[in-house]
Amino acid sequence: MYKFLFLIFSGLLIISCDSDVDAGEFIVGSDYLALKNKVLLIDTLTVDVSTVKLDSLITSSESRILVGNYDDPLFGKVKSDSYFQVSTDYFNLYSQNSDTDATGYVFDSIAMIMRYDDYYYADTTKVQTLNIHRVLKNFKPNVNDNSFYNNSSLTYDDTSLGSITYRPKPIGRDSINIKLDNEFGTELFNKFKNNEIENATDFTDYLKGFVLKSSSSISSSVIGFNLSSVLRLYYSKGVGGTDDNYTKDFTILDISKQFNAVSSDRGGTLIQDLLLSKMSLSSVYTGNKGFIQSGAGIACRVDFPNIKQLQYLAEKGAIVDAKLIMRPVKNSYSEMFPLPEKLSVYVVDNLNRYKTALTNSDGSTAVATLSNGNDEFDENVTYQLSLGAFLQKEMLKESDSKSGLLFTLPTLSKIVDRVVLGDQTEKESKMKLQIYYITY
Repeated sequence: MYKFLFLIFSGLLIISCDSDVDAGEFIVGSDYLALKNKVLLIDTLTVDVSTVKLDSLITSSESRILVGNYDDPLFGKVKSDSYFQVSTDYFNLYSQNSDTDATGYVFDSIAMIMRYDDYYYADTTKVQTLNIHRVLKNFKPNVNDNSFYNNSSLTYDDTSLGSITYRPKPIGRDSINIKLDNEFGTELFNKFKNNEIENATDFTDYLKGFVLKSSSSISSSVIGFNLSSVLRLYYSKGVGGTDDNYTKDFTILDISKQFNAVSSDRGGTLIQDLLLSKMSLSSVYTGNKGFIQSGAGIACRVDFPNIKQLQYLAEKGAIVDAKLIMRPVKNSYSEMFPLPEKLSVYVVDNLNRYKTALTNSDGSTAVATLSNGNDEFDENVTYQLSLGAFLQKEMLKESDSKSGLLFTLPTLSKIVDRVVLGDQTEKESKMKLQIYYITY
C-alpha cells in the first residue's frame, strides 16, 4: 500500500523549508521542499529472511571458560566444552623455603577451583555434572592464524581426573571445587619435590592442559567461569600445626591457550538443514522465522530484493528514512531464554561474506535496539533499526550485485544467547519495513 502524505501534514519529517533532508548519500535541498512535493510511506516492499551458519568463530583469548549443555526447544542440543592450559611462575614447592626443605613435604590433595564470572544461560535450578580430563596433545591451532575456534578440539584422556555434581549458583557463590584424582596429584607433587620440572617447557611437556566437559544426560545450563580459576595442590610438612599446611597454585597464564568448543545438534528442529555459511536457509523452510545464536555461529540474514524498483516511482526521488521493525517470535523467549538488548548488523554479499558493519548516515555504527522489552502482553516487543542510508545506496547501485544485512549478537564467541525473529508472513510476529520516499 502507498500512503501519500502531503508535506503540510508531515511536520514530523520535514519541519520547514530552511533545512535540508539527508537521504543517505543524497541531500534533498530546501529549494525542493515545496508543497507540491510528496512523501510516500511505503510499507509493502518485500523483505526476505533466511538463516545462515557461519563457518567458525574464534573462541580463544575470550577470557571465559564456558561449559555446560542444555536442550533448547528451538535450537536443539547446545553444548560447550572448555580447553585450557595451566602453568606456574616458580618451579619449587614452596617459594619461601629452600629446595632442601622439600624432603619433608607430603602430598595431601589436589583440586580444580573454578571461579564464576556471573554469566549463565538456560536452567540453573537443575543439577549438572562436570568432568575434567587431561589433554594429551600440545595446544597448537590447526590453522595459520594462531587461534582456536568453536569447532576446534584436542585429544584428551577418556578417563576423568575428577568430577562434580552440583546446582550452579553463578550469582550467589564465588566458586566450585572439583577434587581431582589422588594418583594424578601425587605424581605432579613428586615431579616438583624431586626437581624433575625446572621451567615452563618442562611443565607443559608433562601436563599439556585440561578440558572441562559436562555430562549430556544431566546438564541443563551453560555456565561461565573466569580465568582466575586455579589448579591447587595441597601439601604439608609432615604432621604439624596449621602453619605446616601449604598450597601451590597453577594458573591460566596464556589466554590464547584457552578456548571453548561450542556445538549444537539441530536434529529435529526447524533449522536442522542449515548448511555452510555460503548458503542461506530461507524462512520459507523454517516456519517463517530467522534464527540467531552466539557461540554456535547462527545468524539471520535480511534482503530487500526489489529495492531498485523504487527509483521508478518518480523522475526524481530519494529515500528520506527507513525503519526495519523486527519482532521476536512469541513464546520463543522467557526468563530462561532472555532477549538480548541489541543486535549487531553487518553488510554482506550474496555468499554471506562480510563487507562492513552497517553505519548510519553520520558514520556511527548502526545497531538494532530492543524496544518495550517489559511489555506485559508482548505486543510491542520489537527490535528497530534505521537503515535509510543503506537502502538509498542499494536503490541507486548501478551493478546487479545486491548486498544483504546479517544480524548477530554483539558478543559472538563467549555466550550462547539466542533470539528468533518472525518474517513478513509470521502471523503473530511480523517483520515490517517502513520507507519514507520523497518525490520532488
